[in-house]
Amino acid sequence: MSSESVLTCDCLWQDARLAPMTGAGVVDDGVIACRDGRIVYAGSRADAPAIEAADVVDCAGRWITPGLIDCHTHLVHAGNRAHEFELRLAGASYEEIARAGGGIVSTMQATRAASEAELVEAALLRLDALIAEGVTTIEIKSGYGLSLDAELKMLRAARQLGAARGVTVRTSLLAAHALPPEFAGDADGYIGLVCEAIIPAAAQAGLADAVDGFCESIGFTPAQIERVFQAAQAHGLPVKLHAEQLSNSHGAALAARYGALSADHLEHLDDAGIAAMAEAGTVAVLLPGAFYFTRETQPPPIARLRAAGVPMALATDCNPGTSPLTSLLLAMNMGATLLRLTVEECLAGVTREAARALGMLDRVGTLEAGKACDLAIWDIERPAELVYRIGANPLHRRIWRGQ
Repeated sequence: MSSESVLTCDCLWQDARLAPMTGAGVVDDGVIACRDGRIVYAGSRADAPAIEAADVVDCAGRWITPGLIDCHTHLVHAGNRAHEFELRLAGASYEEIARAGGGIVSTMQATRAASEAELVEAALLRLDALIAEGVTTIEIKSGYGLSLDAELKMLRAARQLGAARGVTVRTSLLAAHALPPEFAGDADGYIGLVCEAIIPAAAQAGLADAVDGFCESIGFTPAQIERVFQAAQAHGLPVKLHAEQLSNSHGAALAARYGALSADHLEHLDDAGIAAMAEAGTVAVLLPGAFYFTRETQPPPIARLRAAGVPMALATDCNPGTSPLTSLLLAMNMGATLLRLTVEECLAGVTREAARALGMLDRVGTLEAGKACDLAIWDIERPAELVYRIGANPLHRRIWRGQ
């Protein structure tokens, strides 16, 4: 055989069962070849070309999925809101706590007081828990600074996390998260600061991969969010939105109109919003941790999203107030048990569809040649175990960019 017909690679994983998450089913006798941090072959041994590898790993029949992707987190913050958890157990609602000065503004005060190094140190504990479950890509939002300097501090801290650990970090600027005390009674004035100062500064510094907002009765109106979207687009940044979590503000339809990567939460989403998302290709990011933690009773309209062909992703929504969750495996179980997603939808939701929600499907999310060699290797008998088990972590090995 000529040398031209031999595929050379840095590492070859063999005797593996693959869940490529491409929609084409599983591969029972699979191999994955990696060169320079990218997959050069993923598929059955029978169909593989001749491969010459510097390193060969025998997987002993273990399953390989794409590295997991947590596409909605608020990982960078200071402090906690355990006291508010007690208040909710006693009957207080999320809105009541927020209007009384708790909620996001409470975390804002702690985050503003923390140094960048302190934010990184605190967030690493949460990040390490996710990495230990096979997460290789994570989205991290700002939104607890609510001032120019503090929002940029949060984004810099998020970027540092990616440098400190072998993980891909995508940042979202969520300055339109809540109204800071210094702008009490002047939401339009604060949105002016977001649009005219914070978004331009984050874009110029290259600190944001997207712009997010909170469209809600205790957040911002659709008209205010539209100003944020226009400013984001003017600076070349894609948008996403916290929408329809507590009420139907028609934020999802607005987000879809601006070609949003995703609309997230969606418990109160209506048919018009579903149709708009389907037409725009906007991903529905479902956050069962927040649904569970806040004891919501109205789940997102899963069956109608499914029927309309809206892609559905799953994420932890890791945050101090409404989802202090650092397990994407548990988020999958919650997605199945609380939201009635199928096993296939849960697995796709933390791989392929999570990548789509970050605008990264061309780089990660499936086991295909040309994509980053981000793998999770599991000690399981079938992929359903990743959704079925609670409190067990069957990860055997995590590979990020081939390492």
